[in-house]
Amino acid sequence: MLLRHLRYLLAVADHGNFTRAAQALHVSQPTLSQQIKQLEEALGAELLDRGGRTVQPTDTGAAYIEYARRVLRELEAGKRAIHDVTDLSRGTLRLAMTPTFMAYLVGPLVRDFLALYPNIHFKVFELSMVDIEAGLADDSLDIAIAFTEVWNPDIEWSPLFVEKLGVMVGRDHPLYEQKEPLSLVELEQLPLALLTSNFITRTCIDDYCVSRGIKPNVVMEANSVNAILEIVRRAGIATILPEATAAEDRTLREIDFVEEPPHRTAALLRRKNSYQSRASVEFEKLVRKKLSTH
Repeated sequence: MLLRHLRYLLAVADHGNFTRAAQALHVSQPTLSQQIKQLEEALGAELLDRGGRTVQPTDTGAAYIEYARRVLRELEAGKRAIHDVTDLSRGTLRLAMTPTFMAYLVGPLVRDFLALYPNIHFKVFELSMVDIEAGLADDSLDIAIAFTEVWNPDIEWSPLFVEKLGVMVGRDHPLYEQKEPLSLVELEQLPLALLTSNFITRTCIDDYCVSRGIKPNVVMEANSVNAILEIVRRAGIATILPEATAAEDRTLREIDFVEEPPHRTAALLRRKNSYQSRASVEFEKLVRKKLSTH
């Protein structure tokens, strides 16, 4: 059995079709079918059900495919370990963040890291929590900055800081000059532009309002932090975002809550027991050092 047998099997399982899998692998369909047959004969088990419209793994095949994926993933990690250079004269770092961190955290961190290690090829991805967990699990990401609400048991996290949310208004908003904190009654009446419900930030806001018996006056929703910020700057509508967003954007002003504001724990995420490149180790050190000074 060779590694190509595993790759061919996964391609057929992922495409559900020998023709499309062969095209993706740049081999002929008869060659692909023959290689899969060799693998089945070597294992003494039928791995694929070829009887339907699409090719599906048998129960035995499904179990085997999970191990095949794990083998190839670990081999890719091993390849990166071979190419990892301890003096960081070259290498790659694949980092993901949830969208709100992109508004204020990614710039300073990438700037400072590349100032120390200019030859590292940085890949930065803005992803949802679901996609971050998937990327870490399948080894397409090295490290992520997100939140502690992790569902995948293969992902581990360590806390970084507590991120507080605040009400943000632009210069044209009637409350721009207000000095007093907002009461819950005022918050409930305030027209808001918020992120859509698939964002962790929105979930945090909704849970906060429910716990205090108020219903936010959401007049507009968007699935982009940048879109929300542009709306707040120009449309005279308030929003609720991380406090640090206002500190980074001088066109915004934060208005305090009378009560404890909504908050959540930001965390560093990685796959359990995975190979950690020197670049990812040094990036984590930089993150913790930088955040400890705030």
